[in-house]
Amino acid sequence: MNGAAKGAIIGGVFLAMLGGAGYGAYTLVADAGSGSGGDAKGATTQSAKGSGPVTDQEAARTAKAFLDAWAAGDGAAAARLTNDPQAARAAVADYRAKASVSKAVITPGASTGATVPFTVAAEITYGGASKPLAYDSKLTVVRGATSGKPLVDWQPSVVHPQLGKGETLRAGAPATPPVKAVDRNGVELTAEKYPSLRPVLDQLRQTYGAKAGGRAGAELWIEPAAQDAPKRTLLTLAEGEPGLLKTTLDAEVQAAAEKAVARFPEASVAAVRPSSGDILAIANHRKDGFNAAMEGARAPGSTMKIVTAAMLIDRGKAGVDQPAECTKEASWGGRSFHNLNNFDLPAGATFATGFARSCNTSFIKRIDDVRDDAALSKEAREVFGIGLDWKTGVRSADGKVPAATGAAAAAAYIGQGQITMNPLNVASLTATARTGRFHQPVIIAPDLDGRPIARAERSMKPAVAQQVVRMMKQTASSGTAAEVMGTVRGSDKGAKTGSAEVDGAGSPDSWFTGFNGDMAAAAMVEGGGHGGDAAGPIVAAVLNS
Repeated sequence: MNGAAKGAIIGGVFLAMLGGAGYGAYTLVADAGSGSGGDAKGATTQSAKGSGPVTDQEAARTAKAFLDAWAAGDGAAAARLTNDPQAARAAVADYRAKASVSKAVITPGASTGATVPFTVAAEITYGGASKPLAYDSKLTVVRGATSGKPLVDWQPSVVHPQLGKGETLRAGAPATPPVKAVDRNGVELTAEKYPSLRPVLDQLRQTYGAKAGGRAGAELWIEPAAQDAPKRTLLTLAEGEPGLLKTTLDAEVQAAAEKAVARFPEASVAAVRPSSGDILAIANHRKDGFNAAMEGARAPGSTMKIVTAAMLIDRGKAGVDQPAECTKEASWGGRSFHNLNNFDLPAGATFATGFARSCNTSFIKRIDDVRDDAALSKEAREVFGIGLDWKTGVRSADGKVPAATGAAAAAAYIGQGQITMNPLNVASLTATARTGRFHQPVIIAPDLDGRPIARAERSMKPAVAQQVVRMMKQTASSGTAAEVMGTVRGSDKGAKTGSAEVDGAGSPDSWFTGFNGDMAAAAMVEGGGHGGDAAGPIVAAVLNS
């Protein structure tokens, strides 16, 4: 990189490693900060005021000056070479004082346009313990809008590529001891073996570390911006003594879930035990690392028909063997609703067949019979436990089924409109239908911390539960889920498919839920299309585990 290929080393002294981890070239930006901003005096290596995109030469010179200044221990000079000197200066100081970086080697690479990659080989020293920390990063040079000078675009990820907005590096003895999380059979659960569990394990440590009997060691971690967010350990400097924490998870089911979601982008799955509510697996395959399986909130599509069917049967407005007209279209509240590909069913088709074929119109045509705008919301809360503030042991989002009128009520009957769910919520719907009784999902037994567990107001009437299960079994044997569920071993199985239209999306979200014996699972693939196309194979793989 134009003579900047040598690493800068200062043994035992703070070394400049302020490389920006801005990913990709940036367009013109205004200088941030107050006072001198990125135009501060002393930036003698900067070029005169320019215009247009930053050139390769300007990017190389600015990056070299920046890394040299940091390598020389001149944090002020390094900060002046960025477009946010105030934030940069604080981060440089914290890197030494609070992250305990005792020395570092920074080796720039060849620039690609305005982006300059570099490698960092640092040493973290705290409490008499030292360990190396190595990683790759990159910085991007942009032109200051007011000065025209090339400046390093400052981002939190400049300090470390995993840092987000408001996050910092910290070294020391963490407030919570490490935990050794194990599954229901005593098998250890680690983020290395089960990557989807990383955010869950971090939360378990934060919540239960002090209760599990461990002893803290020394670590380097990422301090989150939000107070209730868990710390993320980057490096263990001195081993603590982990406390033992038993979860409800099942390592074999978790392994199958991890493998299944890896087949599809933006995929999530959850599995629970209907007889107890124990969460058996949580897995996600997403670019953003978000635990959508437990915290997501998306329209669940026709998987919601499990609740709608139970409500209609409960109120005597439908029955498995009763006729249920399934036309190509139906209107309600000034809006027209149609079935997938505008299909219809022959005259005399039963409600069970409409459920198994996922006929929207056979459900919407019954709204007028119910005459209660809050009927679906009541059924969801009173029987299925939706919206009762689940305390699973880690962060989770409750499903929402608000009362609605007009077209919104019709949309709610088929899992659209204002209804939101995540795979854990939908897996619980299936579990409740399977047993006729709601068991709030948990990942940690409530007797560990005495937290309250949500309890539904009433159980499902036996006759209602029998009919809903019968319809789910028909869906699995001869309905929209037949192809997928044909791959699931066993005979005690049922399912429901779903696809949910999302505004602005080119393809609907794919939803699928099913049970097999004493296991219920649900999956969602954003933009995955029909329920059986993407979410279905994920659920089948989990149920077969």
